[in-house]
Amino acid sequence: MNTVEEHEVIVIGAGFGGLYATYLLRNSGFDVIALERGSGVGGTWYWNRYPGARCDVESLQYSYSFDKELEQEWEWTERYAGQPEILEYAEHVANRFDLEPNIRFDTNVEQLDFSEDTSTWTVSTNGTTYRAPFVVAATGCLSTANRPEFEGVNDFEGAIYHTGKWPHEGVDFTGLRVAVIGTGSSAVQSIPVIAEQAAQLTVFQRTPNYSVPARNEPLEPQVQADVKADYENLRRAARSERSGILTTFPLNEDSAKEADEADFRSRMDERWEYGGFSFYRSYADIVVDPTSNERVADYVRDRIADVVDNSDVAGLLSPSNTIACKRPCLDTDYYETFNRDHVQLVDISTSGIERLTPQGVIAGGSQYDFDAIVFATGFDAMTGALLGMNITGRGGLGLEDAWEAGPRTYLGLGVPRFPNLFTVTGPGSPSVLTNMIVAIEQHVQWICACLRSMRSEGHHSIEATDAAADSWVDHVNTVADQTLYPSCNSWYLGSNIPGKTRVFMPLIGFPTYAEKCEEVAANGYSGFVLT
Repeated sequence: MNTVEEHEVIVIGAGFGGLYATYLLRNSGFDVIALERGSGVGGTWYWNRYPGARCDVESLQYSYSFDKELEQEWEWTERYAGQPEILEYAEHVANRFDLEPNIRFDTNVEQLDFSEDTSTWTVSTNGTTYRAPFVVAATGCLSTANRPEFEGVNDFEGAIYHTGKWPHEGVDFTGLRVAVIGTGSSAVQSIPVIAEQAAQLTVFQRTPNYSVPARNEPLEPQVQADVKADYENLRRAARSERSGILTTFPLNEDSAKEADEADFRSRMDERWEYGGFSFYRSYADIVVDPTSNERVADYVRDRIADVVDNSDVAGLLSPSNTIACKRPCLDTDYYETFNRDHVQLVDISTSGIERLTPQGVIAGGSQYDFDAIVFATGFDAMTGALLGMNITGRGGLGLEDAWEAGPRTYLGLGVPRFPNLFTVTGPGSPSVLTNMIVAIEQHVQWICACLRSMRSEGHHSIEATDAAADSWVDHVNTVADQTLYPSCNSWYLGSNIPGKTRVFMPLIGFPTYAEKCEEVAANGYSGFVLT
């Protein structure tokens, strides 16, 4: 007979969201444990160890703000931290605050069932069964790898890797013929590094991506000291930004389409040379006005043509879609890599990958032989991890059925018919359109404050109403429709997953969202039913 381990709160995941939730809930007096499928903390940074893996938010901003001593004592080494350093940081946080006794590693959640009789969740795993009144799903927005089901995928006799599930011992591509399938963010980061090792590198591209130089560099001690001296004000200022990210440049309220050529070129050149996401804030209307957007896209295409020696290859690498409607990429020598003699670009925009064979890949009627294949095919973003846990709420309703027409949440925090289940940076919240650490801290603090309030008021259940969720989903899409974001196929809409309902999932704009969350709490958690 299986024993059931009981707690007050179960956190699922031990990435940055799960670690902070475990810390804050424990400090608030709750009996809390976290269930983590990996053997260590770090979440996406535990799994994504591919060559070149790096955060695209600057390290001094992609870090916790909840503990001032941690903030001051941790020293970052680069402008953009690489995966090993970020994982080291996560491990340091877990050790510093003694969180591991509250974490069950190597524990894969297989099923969650809500009991209306006891108002508790039963969480079934590959080992122990757990039960708690409350579940906090800190499963991450980019944690479920999208492994394409190509015909013949099991026939290939070489090694197959996925950037989202990279071997922890690393991979040596020295002297090998390597294929990379995909040109999203993980591909943009890994391709230049793999090219340094491989004897031959072939990149299969369905859709080209816009990428801006990161201009990564060692972090000067004085730069770090200056930020730390004013961290509180800088953090506050970041939380007032649409993306939760501070930029070095002043916010511009003018229009790209109205700028004269000299001023436009000067500003774009300055942002390009500086590197980073501030490029996309050069003008106020880049993501709302098609003419302004096309002018900025033309600028990037011109830059690609300047960098890539072969004009045909430059043309293939130049996107034609709306710039910034997909997750923007930052790179180090991505376009330059295609000037190497041993790097080949194969356009599969019309033919796709026909099949894998024992020797390699057939695309466009041609056979390409390889020793190793890398799937850089991204994630089932935002909903993949949640749907993969087989969650059943009130009345036996499965989350997959509840979300058949697309994810339906209130504030990205609660789901109707699924009481006492909180989602950290869930669909319907700013999440992937922000600095994730800013979004995580805001969500976890709200959830913890809600649970403290419920405890003090004697409430045992909280559930989002249908009306609140319907209104919120409409709001998220109304905001998105005022921009160019929905104009192209992207994982923001789930378009990269066959059969997934196409709906814009993140909410644009962090400050107004955070204000709404505070308003809801101040009004007795309006939009939720508490009992």
